[in-house]
Amino acid sequence: MLHGGSFFKKRPHWPPEAKMKNFKEIVIISGKGGTGKTTITASLADIIPDKIVADADVDAANLYILLKPGNIRDKDFTGKSKAEINKDLCTNCNLCRELCRFHAVEFNNGHYRVDPYSCEGCGLCKIACPAQAIEMKDQVVGKWFVSDTEFGNFVYARLIPGAENSGSLVTMVRFQAKMAAVKKDIKTILIDGPPGIGCPVTASITGVDLAIIVTEPTYSGISDLERVFDLTTHFKVKSGIVINRFDINPGNTKKVESFAKENGVPVFAKIPHSQCIMEEIAKSSLPSRKCKPLARAIEKIYEQIKNELL
Repeated sequence: MLHGGSFFKKRPHWPPEAKMKNFKEIVIISGKGGTGKTTITASLADIIPDKIVADADVDAANLYILLKPGNIRDKDFTGKSKAEINKDLCTNCNLCRELCRFHAVEFNNGHYRVDPYSCEGCGLCKIACPAQAIEMKDQVVGKWFVSDTEFGNFVYARLIPGAENSGSLVTMVRFQAKMAAVKKDIKTILIDGPPGIGCPVTASITGVDLAIIVTEPTYSGISDLERVFDLTTHFKVKSGIVINRFDINPGNTKKVESFAKENGVPVFAKIPHSQCIMEEIAKSSLPSRKCKPLARAIEKIYEQIKNELL
């Protein structure tokens, strides 16, 4: 059964058998996009047994390209309500426009309307309208999907461009992955997290058992690593580091390793720059099956995961 709807109206509830967590959650994150976290997630999904895979990058989900899901079931995800004016009931009193501090109410062609991109859903206009011409209506802000792949169940979502509530949609993706794990007695949930340190990232890492931070040996990569590590530290999430394309700047790679040593966080693996990886990704193929250096690095990451979670 698919569980959906708005988190703001009715939060989904855990079934009685899910009160005790019997699975481990691993999230792969990075300080910015393009560091290789999705490739690493897909490669880990190929060798970790007994798992559910989830893509929490709802603003730009792309893990499905490598996992190639089938038998896809989807459901709308609704965010906060927005005001809508019934022009047949509206008496053009202008009160809603005067009261709206977000300047969301417009008057065009003899009618009042609410700009949904400016409306914050506070509901003041509905309360104040003397003609009761305003309703608060839920807005569909995206879709989430449950699917089957050769790697097992896969949960992902897409946020409508420009829509809000990405953090809530990430939470829904994680919830559905947990529900599937409980139902099938799966021991591991592998999450491809969003980049950065904003709300979607916070929603993807809270309560997980391990965060794998993917970085590159560039000045921006080191800065982003420091910021995302501060975030995992704040939420008391155990973490490890993967240095992708470590050989493009050996000096900066040493700086990353020094940072890891100073902060007591292990470097799980170092992945070399590889033309093979780029060629396989361009073909929408899983590169760890053809590129031996990547395959060896993924095996090291998996061994580190087992060491950290056992």
